[in-house]
Amino acid sequence: MSSNALITMRDIKKVFYTDEVETHALSGIHVDISQGEYVAISGPSGCGKSTLLSILGLLDSPTGGEYVLNGTPVQSLDANQRARIRNREIGFIFQAFNLIGDLSVFENVELPLTYRDNMNKGERRDRAMEALERVGMAHRVKHFPGQLSGGQQQRVAVARALVGKPSILLADEPTGNLDSKNGEAVMTLLDELHKSGSTICMVTHDMRYAEFAARKIFMFDGRVVDEETLHRLRTEEDQRLRQSLAIA
Repeated sequence: MSSNALITMRDIKKVFYTDEVETHALSGIHVDISQGEYVAISGPSGCGKSTLLSILGLLDSPTGGEYVLNGTPVQSLDANQRARIRNREIGFIFQAFNLIGDLSVFENVELPLTYRDNMNKGERRDRAMEALERVGMAHRVKHFPGQLSGGQQQRVAVARALVGKPSILLADEPTGNLDSKNGEAVMTLLDELHKSGSTICMVTHDMRYAEFAARKIFMFDGRVVDEETLHRLRTEEDQRLRQSLAIA
């Protein structure tokens, strides 16, 4: 484990059990993410990248392995401990924005801070406005999500992720619900945040957007592979699919 590692994962496994069937979503993942890095996790649908992001974000627990987040082993914490660390250490950016429709832009961004002890209303207001200014949405504080475009909603979602000054931003297909123009704008925003010091880990199936990251992690069938191996495995998978369709 390097001295500046923010995240260290060793031999992370995740098995889902349904109707006596075992599905191995992650099969021995080893990942380090350092402070200030911008990492993209990519691979085909079903390869385990969203499962890995859920474990990174303490939304799910691994079946086995070791996960250390900012010096704290977190794989065995209880629900309350995980929620407390998640609120302080992690900012989430979701594909579907996940804004609350009957809260204003300001209220959506301020919301994560209301779960923190010893933070008064004035500090919450200052933090929320600072985050909105960083994403260029301070002029929309009184608007509601339904009054914004998709690109604007995602900027508000980024502000909400930033407001708690987390150790890392986790972005799950952040351009998935956006057209190409707004998708590019959100990726440019994430790039600017990285250059200003934010640590970012993004899941994307779109290799164009993965190129924004300084480091790329490729996944296939629950394992981390190199780019050459990923290309070979995808080619073999496509060939098997074509053969099965020809036989059918």
